[in-house]
Amino acid sequence: MFITFSASAARKLEPYLADGSAKLKLLHDTDRGCGMSGVPTLRLIGEPTGNDRQASGDPFPFYYEPWQEVFYEDNLRVDYNETEGSFSLRGDSQIYTSHLRFIDRDM
Repeated sequence: MFITFSASAARKLEPYLADGSAKLKLLHDTDRGCGMSGVPTLRLIGEPTGNDRQASGDPFPFYYEPWQEVFYEDNLRVDYNETEGSFSLRGDSQIYTSHLRFIDRDM
């Protein structure tokens, strides 16, 4: 899996990642335990868990859980819409969400 972050997304995320204490993780977040009802989420983490796999991204690497890989295309794009104040997640064949959840690890 690979994520290209747009210039606006990179600007928005850079302050969270600048000191190296936080890392990005793409989650297929499920509230009810069923993977099919998951919501794409970008979350800040301190350290990856033993199950997390690191993937390359431009300009940021990120982590994900291997079992969730089936929900996403190999090449993804994250953008940030400054007018709406929200991230979006897209692939070549679909828009996963135009309101990608972003969770600061301190929340």
